[in-house]
Amino acid sequence: MPDAPVLARQERRRVDRDIVRLAVPALGALVVEPLFLLTDTALVGHLGASSLAAVGLASAVLQTVTGLLVFLAYSTTPAVARALGGGDRRAAVHAGVDGMWLALGLGVLLAIVGWPLAAPLVSLFGASAEVSGAATAYLTLSLVGLPGILVVTASTGLLRGLQDTRTPLVVATVGFVANGLLNAVLIYGVGWGVEGSAAGTVVVQWAMAAVYVVIAVRAARRVGAPLRPGASGVVRALRSGAWLFLRTASLRVAMLATVSSAAGLGTTGLATTQVALTVFSTLAFALDALAIAGQALVGHGLGARDAPRVRLVTTRLVRLGLAGGVLLGLLTLLASGVLGPVFSDSAAVRSELPGVLLLIAVGMPVAGYVFVLDGVLIGAGDARYLAIAGGVNLVVYLPLLWWAGGTLAGLWAAFTFGYIGIRAVTLGLRAHRPGWIEVALARH
Repeated sequence: MPDAPVLARQERRRVDRDIVRLAVPALGALVVEPLFLLTDTALVGHLGASSLAAVGLASAVLQTVTGLLVFLAYSTTPAVARALGGGDRRAAVHAGVDGMWLALGLGVLLAIVGWPLAAPLVSLFGASAEVSGAATAYLTLSLVGLPGILVVTASTGLLRGLQDTRTPLVVATVGFVANGLLNAVLIYGVGWGVEGSAAGTVVVQWAMAAVYVVIAVRAARRVGAPLRPGASGVVRALRSGAWLFLRTASLRVAMLATVSSAAGLGTTGLATTQVALTVFSTLAFALDALAIAGQALVGHGLGARDAPRVRLVTTRLVRLGLAGGVLLGLLTLLASGVLGPVFSDSAAVRSELPGVLLLIAVGMPVAGYVFVLDGVLIGAGDARYLAIAGGVNLVVYLPLLWWAGGTLAGLWAAFTFGYIGIRAVTLGLRAHRPGWIEVALARH
């Protein structure tokens, strides 16, 4: 019989394999998602600057809404994973179905509310009449697809909770290809222009939602789970989602405050910050994949009442997050001198960017730590704490940003070490507190 150290090594290897099995396809799906917008941008860009600006304005509104509602995946994943870990696959699928019903209801409600508000929202950007008119048309038509994309979001949470990240990758990839082809036909072949881009994306969003509905229906029939929404399940998802909404809102406020502070530094400061945020967001995809694995595995471990496995998953994720942060930081450092020409023709931006990327590179290990702990605590269902911690983080960051943000280096030092740093403290205090796993078990 293997001795204890051998068994411990074998368990670590199993956990590492599970993390990789979930994280790698999740990373692929995360990378595909922004390609939808990039494809639309590239296709519309050849219609002229006004059309491109219109899509940019409308997309800013849509991305804000869908970004804030990402809780539909983040609340569904741990709920499904906990039921699955407890051996009740029927309850797991039903929890996912409840999440999908909630997504559909919210999507329909927001679309109805959004239609009369589309023009007033676009007007807030102060664009020309031509751009505002096209943006309003794009946004109004895109709202038709909002329920579909929210169903896709919740369905992704269902599959992640069932420990399946490959199916979302396949659906996202096929959807991306179909979106590009259909939009090209509608924009140029049919001649619908900007409206064609919106219409094509709406069709693909609903097609993806239909695929996920078929998958959910088949899964429910296999285990005898009801397809009608359960009032208690929807309310539970909404309650958890409300806290995660507040958590996400705090992240958005921090990002908007950073951009606003950069705007006060002039065109060069704002342009450099835009490039830096693009780089940071790209690096975050890899770390987000680990966080998604954490949501699924921690939720599953808690459902199985397996505290040692939850502790081991957390430990391995933290180490992988730190190691991944170091690797991404080194890559950023190596690329810092050559990324300027890729993103900008401005000599001033090219001059400022390497220093900002250096700060990002140095802070990436801490970011890796933050991202994985965020996923761990979401998986543990600790949404209320995450929302409260988000408020505390803002209370620390906003004054620091005001004090240090008078220069580009100060702004990014405040973001990299101040905001990411305080998030590391608030998340670390929770996740490394003795007995937190037992508290999470008691909560469920």
